[in-house]
Amino acid sequence: MAIQKLGVKSGDTVVVISGKDKGKQGKIQKAFPATGKIIVEGVAMVKKHQKPRGQGMPGGIIDKESAIPACKVMLVCPSCKKATRLAHKFIEVEGKKPKKVRVCKKCGAAIDK
Repeated sequence: MAIQKLGVKSGDTVVVISGKDKGKQGKIQKAFPATGKIIVEGVAMVKKHQKPRGQGMPGGIIDKESAIPACKVMLVCPSCKKATRLAHKFIEVEGKKPKKVRVCKKCGAAIDK
């Protein structure tokens, strides 16, 4: 099984475009390119029955985020604050080879700094 290109990275702000959490926004906490899934804070909450794991670690029913497919989210552009698709551009850097950056399709601003 090949590793997929996700288009989004940990720390990106995304909006869910389909499913029970449609319209919710959150930051990506973790990305799993091997399975094509991501974990977004506050999205796809599940209840987990957890045993106490030691001194000071309480047991009980906790809420945690579960993984969702990366194709179910769209990146939110930091400059225009809209959900957008991605493009890629090469930016010239002085004395170095060009750097490939992600670019917003709506406003054209670079997402990667």
